[in-house]
Amino acid sequence: MCKLCNQVQLNFNKMDIENIRSKFPILNQKIYNKPLVYFDNAATTQKPQSVIDTMNEFYTMWNSNVHRGVHYLSNYCTDACEQARKTVADFIGANSEKEVIFTQGTTDSVNIIADTFCRKYLKGGDEVLVSQVEHHSNFVPWQQAAKYHNAKFVVFDMLPDGRINIEDFKSKLSDKTKIVAVNHVSNALGTINPIKEIIDIAHKMNIPVFVDGAQAIHHIKLDVRELDVDFYAFSGHKMYGPTGIGVLYGKEKWLEDIPPYRFGGEMIGRVYNTHTTFNELPFKFEAGTPNYIGQIGLGKAVEFINEIGINTISEAEQTLLNHATEKLSAIEGITIYGTAKEKTGIISFLVDGTHPFDIGIILDKYGIATRTGHHCAQPLFDRIGITGTIRASFAVYNTIAEIDYFIESLNKTIKMFR
Repeated sequence: MCKLCNQVQLNFNKMDIENIRSKFPILNQKIYNKPLVYFDNAATTQKPQSVIDTMNEFYTMWNSNVHRGVHYLSNYCTDACEQARKTVADFIGANSEKEVIFTQGTTDSVNIIADTFCRKYLKGGDEVLVSQVEHHSNFVPWQQAAKYHNAKFVVFDMLPDGRINIEDFKSKLSDKTKIVAVNHVSNALGTINPIKEIIDIAHKMNIPVFVDGAQAIHHIKLDVRELDVDFYAFSGHKMYGPTGIGVLYGKEKWLEDIPPYRFGGEMIGRVYNTHTTFNELPFKFEAGTPNYIGQIGLGKAVEFINEIGINTISEAEQTLLNHATEKLSAIEGITIYGTAKEKTGIISFLVDGTHPFDIGIILDKYGIATRTGHHCAQPLFDRIGITGTIRASFAVYNTIAEIDYFIESLNKTIKMFR
């Protein structure tokens, strides 16, 4: 066994990988009579039994609308929701629970700030600065907000290895820039962007920074106070939690200053015929009946991550990535996109003379789930000069044996085209 594999095995032993895998019932599934190898974790992660059981328990035994209720069930659910908020706040290093807004997901979080911040601060002639490497969800909302307010939408460039071009970023910052939007990790390439450096540079000019953390939150230890980030967004389903729930972190000073996004429900303070006042944070941004059982499920997912340890997860996923990169690089005709040194467990590649869709379809017949296409990052791929890739993305429950089976199956697939 190679030195790298030995290190991988040590990391997995530290985590007790089989015990972790046993917590995910879907991994016992067979696809086309072959064991499921799930390498589509950048799209969504699978859910541990603890999250499934907790949500099922609340729907079965404790279901009741939260806040303002005087009866036991409502109070029980409310307490569980607010405990989940505290769990999330502690996980990301927020100053208080007031800075943790529950949303529908990262896309919803981006839209909230792109709308409310720009309504408050953006005017004709101003600029919004966004990177070339963004997911559409952290690109289009800012693009459309700039268009609506007659402002300029400015895109800063990337380097050939997938990293953000810091020099281009610096050159495009100006006294007209009102906000910077950038992802922490590229969903298409896995590149870890120098977020702290970007924030520090922007703050020297008193420019706030919005960070899309959807692909970072379950891979990298996050401390929003240490980063000094103004806004940070992520989704529950990317981090072993349920769909339809996400988090918007914002510094209290910003959240107090910008207007609400939606109206009704718990965000109301007092309604008069002539005007309305709004609730205090965090409820100011949580209109309508919340996805309270999703919130509770997200809290349980954070507990799952904490039980293993985010640093342990990160180390193990890194060794998985290194192993996959080494094996893929040895296959003739493979081109890997996103070759920066600092990456999470995402590997994006093409096979010469084939279409990504065809490779993905055949891999599926081996029970291997990957993602093919542009990964909602068309401006990034336009810059590279391709239309899309095959993407394999890893999570805490994946193994070296699965990667070796993936490589074996990929080799068989490639032979079909040669």
